[in-house]
Amino acid sequence: QVQLVESGGGLVQAGGSLRLSCAATTIVFRDNVVAWHRQAPGKERELVARITSGGTTYYAESVKGRFTISRDNAKNTLYLQMNSLKPEDTAMYYCAVRGATSGSYPYWGQGTQVTVSS
Repeated sequence: QVQLVESGGGLVQAGGSLRLSCAATTIVFRDNVVAWHRQAPGKERELVARITSGGTTYYAESVKGRFTISRDNAKNTLYLQMNSLKPEDTAMYYCAVRGATSGSYPYWGQGTQVTVSS
């Protein structure tokens, strides 16, 4: 049973920073594609950032230059450093894992809430 546990969400003022973490059991992050998604109320879930087993990163246009995805292989933990937060970043953030050749993410965490006040 794959278990992903996110933490680090909270309430922050616009312009502030948060760092999200996602710890995994029974699956090795460095061998897979791991990603952060988010879903705001009334909106579809969107991909925020992902990192491949080779370390290649992708960011949604809306977070480029503000968010950084990283992976600690020794701790098997995924991070999302979020700087210069905006109210429109308010959402539930989820980490997810898929194989390198998979088209979808079969494993998801329970989510951590990020709320940015103006």
